[in-house]
Amino acid sequence: LVGNKLMKFYYFGLMPYGPLDLDYDKKYSSASLVLPNSYFNPKEGNKLYRRYLDELELADALGYDGVCVNEHHQTAYGLMPSPGVIAGALARTTTQAKIAVLGRALPLVNNPLTIAEEYAMIDNISGGRLISGFVRGIGVEYHATGVNPAFSLERFHEAHDLIIEAWTKTGPFPFEGDHYHFEYVNTWPRPFQQPHPPVWIPSQGSEETIRWASEPTRKYVYLNTYSPFEAVSTFFQMYRDIAEKEWNYEASGEQLGWAVPIYVGETDEIAHKEAKPHIEAFYNKFLRMTNQMLLPPGYTTLTSMKKIAEAKKEMLSGGREMSRLMDNRMFICGSPNTVQEILGECHDQVGLEHIVCTLQFGTLPHELTVKNLELFSKEVMPQLR
Repeated sequence: LVGNKLMKFYYFGLMPYGPLDLDYDKKYSSASLVLPNSYFNPKEGNKLYRRYLDELELADALGYDGVCVNEHHQTAYGLMPSPGVIAGALARTTTQAKIAVLGRALPLVNNPLTIAEEYAMIDNISGGRLISGFVRGIGVEYHATGVNPAFSLERFHEAHDLIIEAWTKTGPFPFEGDHYHFEYVNTWPRPFQQPHPPVWIPSQGSEETIRWASEPTRKYVYLNTYSPFEAVSTFFQMYRDIAEKEWNYEASGEQLGWAVPIYVGETDEIAHKEAKPHIEAFYNKFLRMTNQMLLPPGYTTLTSMKKIAEAKKEMLSGGREMSRLMDNRMFICGSPNTVQEILGECHDQVGLEHIVCTLQFGTLPHELTVKNLELFSKEVMPQLR
């Protein structure tokens, strides 16, 4: 169908609080930051964490190239404020899939060496299967942690440099930056993968981040998340253009990744019927937040802010019908053939290699998540590899 292509598939489970009272928005503007934690029932939490780990482990058994976790704070959107806890468990219980932490929010921590140590531990336990994701964290995380967003980019770059040096230089050595100061950098353990685990940069589309990730000594994977495919294509082209015009090299599809919710059913009709309430709850209830939460003052430049706000307006505003989400490819849904054709077309258009599939979203129950995981792995992936 789509010719001889190299595509890799990663299962991403956000771990949302599925039992969320969806009428919360009659009182509160978002399921993040302002939603009281009285909405969280720890007995449900216990069941959810066990269930979500089961699903991630199933993806490993089904042959997905990777399983993915991430970091969010004070939200029903994703119950992983400490992704290293989940990644550590997966390092022990999975056998072949890469473990992608997408990612740790570097500017939010006052000691980035703890991330260097945590990632190195996961890499050793898993025998070199870690993908180390670094993010700045969406704007709401700065409200949640009290970190000044105006220093976000500076702290991100400096924390990154410190972590890479901690992984690659023989210690002990000093590190003196504007935000981080250490007399002794001497990380034990060292990472299993040498010189260090591969680095991915999930991003909303900040031009500064894309320019930095594409720099020739890095050439990191740029992963765009939850945007209309037209915007994804624009950001990928920005990466390629910057690589060519500013860095004088041709970026490959190996440097491009796309995270998108997907649902596969036996037929288009079955898939649409099963997915509709859950994907609409995901976009309209779980992801809902104000512009001020997503892009606080100082978080990014005005130029990037406009591009990100335009790309994210579909995500933020609520009231989105599944048909519209499918039209702009913020959601891919249908029979195996339909999903296969859409992903093939997207690959042909932008030449990306990494597809991060959100196969559980919002209120989607366990049995439909398992069905989705199995159908995608058996009926879609083999045709696209």
